[in-house]
Amino acid sequence: MGAFADVCAAVETAMAETETPGVAIGVLEDGEEYTRGFGVTSVENSLEVTPDTLFQIGSITKTFTGTVAMVLVERGELDLDVPVRTYLPELRLVDEDAAARATMRHLLTHTGGWVGDYFEDHGAGDDALARMVAALSELPQLTPLGEVWSYNNAGFYIAGRVIEVIAGKPYEEVVNEVLLEPLGLGSTFFFAEDVMTRRFAVGHLRSEDGPPSVARPWPIGRAHHAAGGLASTVRDLMRYARFQMSDGDGIVSRASLDEMQRVQRDVGSIFDAIGLTWALATRNGRRVASHGGGTAGQISLLALLPDEASALAVVTNHQRGGEINVAAADAFGIGVEERTAMELDADAYLGTYGSALQDVELRRENGRLLLLITPKGGFPKKDSPPMPAPPPLPVAFHARDRLFVSEGPGKAGEAEFLRAPDGEISWFRVGGRVMRRLP
Repeated sequence: MGAFADVCAAVETAMAETETPGVAIGVLEDGEEYTRGFGVTSVENSLEVTPDTLFQIGSITKTFTGTVAMVLVERGELDLDVPVRTYLPELRLVDEDAAARATMRHLLTHTGGWVGDYFEDHGAGDDALARMVAALSELPQLTPLGEVWSYNNAGFYIAGRVIEVIAGKPYEEVVNEVLLEPLGLGSTFFFAEDVMTRRFAVGHLRSEDGPPSVARPWPIGRAHHAAGGLASTVRDLMRYARFQMSDGDGIVSRASLDEMQRVQRDVGSIFDAIGLTWALATRNGRRVASHGGGTAGQISLLALLPDEASALAVVTNHQRGGEINVAAADAFGIGVEERTAMELDADAYLGTYGSALQDVELRRENGRLLLLITPKGGFPKKDSPPMPAPPPLPVAFHARDRLFVSEGPGKAGEAEFLRAPDGEISWFRVGGRVMRRLP
C-alpha cells in the first residue's frame, strides 16, 4: 500500500496548489486494488467525489477503439495494413495519395499527417460519425503519410467509422458489446443521458482573479466518441487496466494486447515511442504503457506497468489536472526523469508557431526562454471560444532541438523541433502536435 499512500499525499498537495475541486485515483499494486476520491464534483453543486464518481476520460477512449480493432483483426474482419478505402471506399482527403494509402495502422499510431484537431457537432444521430468523416475532406495535409508522429484525433474518427461499417452497427454499440459488457464495466458510458442519472464530475477552467469556473458545455459531441467520448470511474479503469495486462479474458488474445504495447514508431519527446494507441516509455527502469485524456476542464491519466501487473488511474475536474497527473506519476515512481539545462544559441528557434487549436511563441525575456501558449478555441466545437491561457512557461534546452519546462507548473512537459532533410527547422512539436513557424 506504500505507493497508494504516496500518491494520495501527492494528489492532496497538488489539488491545493491548482485549486482543483475534485480528483479520484486508482492504484493497482502487488495484486491489490486501492481507490479513493478527493474533493467535490462541482463548485456550483458540491457533491463528494468517490471512487464511483463518473469523470470524462477523454482520449483514454482511443485505447478502447484500438482494442476493438484488434478484436476485429482476430475475427478476420479487419486488416491493419490494407488501405482504409478497403472498408470506406468513399473516404476523401485533401491529399489523394494519403486517402488512397492510409491504413488503420496509420490511424492508430497518429501518423496520418493531416490536421488532427478538428471538432464539429454533427448531431446526435447514428450518422454523426459518417458525417464527421465526410467533413475531413477539407483538412489540410501537414506532413507526408506515415513519416511524422503528430497527435491526430481526426484519424480516430475514421477508425471508429471503419469499426461501425465492418460491424454494421453504431460505434458505441460495438464497444459496448465487445468490451464494456463482457468486462463488466457497468459505470462506463458514452452518452450524457446515461451519465446524468449517476454521480458525475463537471469540468472547471482556470481563472486569474477568482476560483475556477464550471466549463460548459459538458457533453462531447457524438461524432467525437471514437477519439474521446467515454466517461468512467476509477474502479472501472482499474478493471480495464487488469484486462489490458491479462490473457485477454476470452475477448482478445494476449498476443494482440502485446501488439498494442509493442513499439510501432519511435517518438523521442513526451514519451519514447507509440504503440497501437498506447504511449510507451521507460521510467526509472520500469516499462510503462499509458494514455492521457483531456476534455473541457477534465484531465485524466491511465498508466499500465505490464511487467509488474501494476497500474495508476487519475481523473480530475480542472483544466490544470495535468499537474495532478504529473504529481501522481512522480509519487508512483513513473515520472519523467530529471533533465539538465544546457547552453545553446537559441536565436534560430525563436518565433511563433501555429496549429489548429493554439499558437505558441518561444521568446527570450530578461535572459530567460519563455513559452507562451495562446489558445485559439475550436474545442469541443468548431466555434467554441478559447480556453483561458496558461501563464508563460520557463523553458530550457536539454539537448539540441529539445526543450523542457524548467520550473513551475508543467515541469514534466517537453517540446521538440523537427528538421527537414536539408537541416532547416520544419516543425515545432508541442503537446504532441506539429506546428509550423508563422511569419
